[in-house]
Amino acid sequence: MLNAEILRDAEQRRLTWRCRRGMLELDIVLQRFVSEQFGSLTLAEMEQLDALLELPDNVFWDLIQGIKAPTGDLKPMAALLQKLSASRPTAEQETR
Repeated sequence: MLNAEILRDAEQRRLTWRCRRGMLELDIVLQRFVSEQFGSLTLAEMEQLDALLELPDNVFWDLIQGIKAPTGDLKPMAALLQKLSASRPTAEQETR
């Protein structure tokens, strides 16, 4: 059990580092998502997040905002993209 916790912690740190992006809006959403929802991710969702992090910032941001729908290899990641979208700041939070 302890080894699994250590591995999960290491994976969270690795993904947190990979979530640092050049686009501020994307960086904010990803950091919030990892801090609030990482503990509930399945292994499959962690792998999907890892794959999404390979996308260019603009493409990734459009998917999170729902401007573009996931197609092809990204289609199975629709549920994870919805979780990411839920981590976007609300208009009230943005004005603080």
